[in-house]
Amino acid sequence: MATKDKIKWDKKYKENPVLLQDRDVSKKLKYIVNDIQDKNALDIACGTGRNSIYLANFGFDVEALDISEVAINSLEEKKIPNITTKLIDLEGFVPEKNSYDLIVMANYLDRDIIPHLSLALKQNGVLFIETYMEHEDNTKPNSNPAFLLKKDELKTYFNDEYKILEYEEFDNESYELYRMKKQYITVIKL
Repeated sequence: MATKDKIKWDKKYKENPVLLQDRDVSKKLKYIVNDIQDKNALDIACGTGRNSIYLANFGFDVEALDISEVAINSLEEKKIPNITTKLIDLEGFVPEKNSYDLIVMANYLDRDIIPHLSLALKQNGVLFIETYMEHEDNTKPNSNPAFLLKKDELKTYFNDEYKILEYEEFDNESYELYRMKKQYITVIKL
């Protein structure tokens, strides 16, 4: 496990208890769950589980993965029966192929994992990615460009085995500390 990342994220949650409070599900995610028939989901870098909880309450069996023990413990304390948590370093993580009906990756960027997530979808499975991007209107100081998407970047990860259902660039949620542009994409495996 990447000890440095684990320490960083555990510290961030401990020093900012507001991050452990319940937060709204990604608004973009709400629009796609009705169209997914089977209910096996993977939530990558789930944090305290805002999206996992929403999916579980919507009938999904959710595998929720994160590097922060503090975040995972917070999610486990909620005792939601159809969420399975796993403390994991996502760097180098490769999910099993053809295993999920829905995969969610929000507010996290690991470009190397995206192809593996695509392959982990079952036929007609949906991949939902939403994260931050470079933009002149961003107000967060010292943002690491390695963790910010370029304009239209998410569209470049998918070949003709996948259909892009929706793509958008938008302003992040109003409760966030800084104004940041985000990108999201929803694709289906054909």
